[in-house]
Amino acid sequence: MDDDKRMVAILDRLRSEFKPWRRYTDNPFLMLAGTVLSQNTNWRNTKTAYERLTSEFKTPRQIARADEHEIQKLIKPAGLHRIKSKRLKELSQVICERYGGNIGKVLKKPLAAARQELLLLPGIGYKTADVVLAFSAGRDVLPVDTHVFKISKRLGFAAPKDNHEKVRIKLEALVPVGRRGEAHMLLIQHGRRYCRAIKPLCAECPVSKYCPKIGV
Repeated sequence: MDDDKRMVAILDRLRSEFKPWRRYTDNPFLMLAGTVLSQNTNWRNTKTAYERLTSEFKTPRQIARADEHEIQKLIKPAGLHRIKSKRLKELSQVICERYGGNIGKVLKKPLAAARQELLLLPGIGYKTADVVLAFSAGRDVLPVDTHVFKISKRLGFAAPKDNHEKVRIKLEALVPVGRRGEAHMLLIQHGRRYCRAIKPLCAECPVSKYCPKIGV
């Protein structure tokens, strides 16, 4: 089976396995903040920290003016709270200074230009930029997080030494137009449930027959 057909078969099977899943917000700034919180922690801790933070602060101006120790207390469940509070403050300050507190105009730019401008924000990497583009701006991009990065190599869609950008480019070439955001969410859920980093549940995997290591 060709890789593009194999990818579609995997996505169709995972769609029947997992319930539809939406991101916690469509607000571009809060999406950036939530993704910063998600670094090096699990979804449960991220969600707790995000809800605590946004119960007090919802805009870049509010966070830019907030006491850093207060931010640290709110986001402590996400871990690395001192580092992340500093990143959130700096990110908020730059967005206020550069864009008047609103990055909406950035997201309306051509895709490549919007992506490059987001990458210039402090603490924002490829995954975070693409998450905002996909789920706040409705762009047809496939954000590559640790789950997607790992699974793409296990399934043979990317080479072991491929970096983030090579993985993204290869996956976007295989995933049908209009399904890239969906692919991101389905592969994340698959990585959490079955294709775990440690002790993956290969015997229970719903797409094992499409895995070159198992389904041969």
